[in-house]
Amino acid sequence: MTAKKQKLFDYFILCARILLAWTLLSYGWSKLDDGQFGISLEEMATPVKDLGLFKLSWYLFDHEPFKSFIGISQIIAGLLLLYNRTLILGVLISIPIFLNILIVDITYVKMSGFYWRLSYYLILDVLILWHYRDRMTMAFKAIFNGLTTKFKFPIWAYLILPIMAIGVEMLAFIPKLLLELILNPAETLESLSKTLDLFLSLWN
Repeated sequence: MTAKKQKLFDYFILCARILLAWTLLSYGWSKLDDGQFGISLEEMATPVKDLGLFKLSWYLFDHEPFKSFIGISQIIAGLLLLYNRTLILGVLISIPIFLNILIVDITYVKMSGFYWRLSYYLILDVLILWHYRDRMTMAFKAIFNGLTTKFKFPIWAYLILPIMAIGVEMLAFIPKLLLELILNPAETLESLSKTLDLFLSLWN
């Protein structure tokens, strides 16, 4: 590719960044500003079977904190696309956002125009990553090359990993248990006592 073509493609990538950023920022803000999602009172009175998947999904997506989470995520991705230092991160965040919207549209909205538009946005994301592939190559090498545990473990430690994983899962209940002991000590202690009795009865 000649220097002139490289410069032209670089400018095209810059235009694509602005397009993707504006799209994400505008759609993200519309969710925070009640400009997207939700249905009318008349539609609310319609039986679910007569409402249709599109309107039903729009009603469900209008609930918090889902709506704000999606809106804020889109705004963050849009802002990251505008700055050179955070461009790659913005692209990597925007890809699952666009892909998720595409699947939602295919499943619920069923308007082919959106399929092509979102697919085009995904292609632009891929082109941006290709344009900066030297950076991406370094990043992937740093992430995947030679990745292993920091220490060696005996065979038995690997064999009991499923059991230990269950133990790690149970650790999640400790903060909740402590909070319940502070807020509802009597009820929590009674519940723990019943649980212990049930556990002991299994061994009798």
